Amino acid sequence: MSQVGRAGRRLALPIGAAVIVVDQGTKQWALGRLSEGRVIDLVWTLRFRLTFNEGMAFGAGQGLGVAIGLLAAVIIALLIRQTARAMPRSQAAALGLILGGAAGNLIDRLLRDEGLLRGAVVDFIDLQWFPVFNVADAAINVGAALLVIALIIEARSTEDERES
Repeated sequence: MSQVGRAGRRLALPIGAAVIVVDQGTKQWALGRLSEGRVIDLVWTLRFRLTFNEGMAFGAGQGLGVAIGLLAAVIIALLIRQTARAMPRSQAAALGLILGGAAGNLIDRLLRDEGLLRGAVVDFIDLQWFPVFNVADAAINVGAALLVIALIIEARSTEDERES
């Protein structure tokens, strides 16, 4: 493994671990404070309201929890493998966010029900004009956006180098 690849892994894995810790901690907080229908209004349309999602993003795929969980496990394994490759720090950071978010939601599917991969994901951040989500969901989306931006910048940089 190259020095750059190890640097990528040294960045991606701690970011992923931090996302998991924050995600699971906030979900435990939500389960304790938002049970029995309690809602905490914060600012504007932002509030905390506990919901459970047995599907995937935006509630799609209800009833496919096992398949979604298995797919998430494969994605996590591929992301961990990808972190071993040489990559810019921006890409490693983005992969860490995606990895941590996917793992955070997979933990819910593994631990929040009696059956393997049948648990529901805990969601609690409610903007009231967007589907309810959690820290893991936010990390996945921010990481994906950062990865796209990093890949575009890298492609433009490579193109500029070829033209010079």
